Amino acid sequence: MLVETHAHLDYPDFANDFDDVLRRATEAGVTRIITIGTSVESSRRAVDLAERYPNIFAVIGVHPTYVEESGEDVITPLRELAKNPRVVAIGETGLDYHRLPSAELANEKTRVFPHQELFQAVAKALQYSTEKEIEAGIHDGAYKSKQASLFEQQLDLTVELGLNVVIHQRDAWDDTLEIMRPYSGKLRGVFHCFGGTLEQADEVVDLGHLLSFTGIVTFKNGASVREVAARIPLHKFMVETDCPYLAPVPFRGKRCEPAHTRLVAESIAAARGVSLEEIARATTATAEDFFRFDR
Repeated sequence: MLVETHAHLDYPDFANDFDDVLRRATEAGVTRIITIGTSVESSRRAVDLAERYPNIFAVIGVHPTYVEESGEDVITPLRELAKNPRVVAIGETGLDYHRLPSAELANEKTRVFPHQELFQAVAKALQYSTEKEIEAGIHDGAYKSKQASLFEQQLDLTVELGLNVVIHQRDAWDDTLEIMRPYSGKLRGVFHCFGGTLEQADEVVDLGHLLSFTGIVTFKNGASVREVAARIPLHKFMVETDCPYLAPVPFRGKRCEPAHTRLVAESIAAARGVSLEEIARATTATAEDFFRFDR
């Protein structure tokens, strides 16, 4: 028995064969699926799915990369959605600095100057500092500030409702932990799709939070993540797919789906030198405690 703790079943990727996707999950031993909202609209769809299917539960929230498109008030609709007993956490929320305005500008420069050494020499000679670069830097700060505000609002809602929170973090490790530290003891979070170091994993665990692993643990270049999954305490992590993304081997490059949770769990079991059944029991117990399905 496995719990798929992070799926995006409301995405159009699953529209054409939804019932088959659920059937394959059941056949793989995945008995419960948590579908995650990424915007208010996506969260509404997640709740709708959870109401229609007894093995699906919803997590509601606004993803940091949707901060520019989100309205002035996302908390009121999220608070209303959270009244539904099928809602088991807030998220995914957090920080994502992967595509800042300055990064987009750097990409433009790379296209113009594909040979970085030549570009750096020219830039240094000209003391390259354009209005566009300055503007991008200002936008970086504004974008990060908006994400931080949205993150804190959702953490406050999590505390208000007595729920836990699903954390998204990309290229923003220190800032994410800095924002979460004042909430220590008030809520628990799961750092989904964990891909960091063992030291970072220890930081998360020491703060009272959990990790969750995806199909990355099956990748050839996922050795460091497998090592983390092998070494952290057994009851400090869960399994997920983040489907439709990150399909595990041997499905890499194809659409991922909840049935693949089993492959994630099998890979972790092999890395730890234990049975799949042991991983299934432990991660299911952790998921039941964290999400409290019967609240």
